[in-house]
Amino acid sequence: MNSSSARQFFHHEILAPDEYIDLAKAALYIAQEEYSQLDIEEYLNALDAMATELEERLPIERYPLKIIQCINQYLYDDLNFTGNVQNYYDPRNSFLNDVIERRVGIPITLALLYIEIARRIDFPMIGIGMPGHFLIRPDISEIEIFVDAFNNGEIMFAQDCQERLSQIYQQNITLQPEFLAPVTKKQFLARMLTNLKYIYLKQQQSEKALFCVERILLLFPSAALELRDRGLLSYQVGHFNQAAEDLQAYLNQVPDAQDAPTIRNLLAKLGKNQ
Repeated sequence: MNSSSARQFFHHEILAPDEYIDLAKAALYIAQEEYSQLDIEEYLNALDAMATELEERLPIERYPLKIIQCINQYLYDDLNFTGNVQNYYDPRNSFLNDVIERRVGIPITLALLYIEIARRIDFPMIGIGMPGHFLIRPDISEIEIFVDAFNNGEIMFAQDCQERLSQIYQQNITLQPEFLAPVTKKQFLARMLTNLKYIYLKQQQSEKALFCVERILLLFPSAALELRDRGLLSYQVGHFNQAAEDLQAYLNQVPDAQDAPTIRNLLAKLGKNQ
């Protein structure tokens, strides 16, 4: 399969109402642009098989904490999934197929794996887009517990989240309610792609970073910063018409942006190049 077909399948998946988006499929379509021969069904079947094995281990009394403990034992003790502390910025940590095969990942991809396994045993969980980290929690309004899929499924309460935030940013940070708000599936996918985008920028792989931005804009077409970044990356790879269009759209949205003078200078340069 070529990358344009994977992009089309991704776009088709995210056109569904948010609650009907299949996160695993969408994530695998993201990976399929990197791995053209990737067999989506193979990895969906792997998730199904894991859930079937887990189902056989579930306790008779299915209290949420007991289920979480059972999932944790299966994923982290039996299958040895773990957070990739040694090579956190390896792009493979952002591809679900690699996470399943290598059994290592970053917070958001391990959270995705956890959510998909839990969904298959009828224990729905949702993503929590905490700044600097990513958590999940049972989709049960009266239960205020969080799970850190990156740290062996550690069970956390709000105070633990406060401490984790302060640890991440190395200063005291007041926990705001919005820090523990659930994310939509589109927001979940956008955060995955944003992580991957910054990895590629760090590696100076402009074209791959551009592919990430393009898919973020499929999710959120009017995202101003992504329009700007697509314009800048398009300029870097020589797509000058696209660059001019996006940079102008960015200025139209935020004419008083801090970087507006720089963008206007670049647009003037592009006017000479076209």
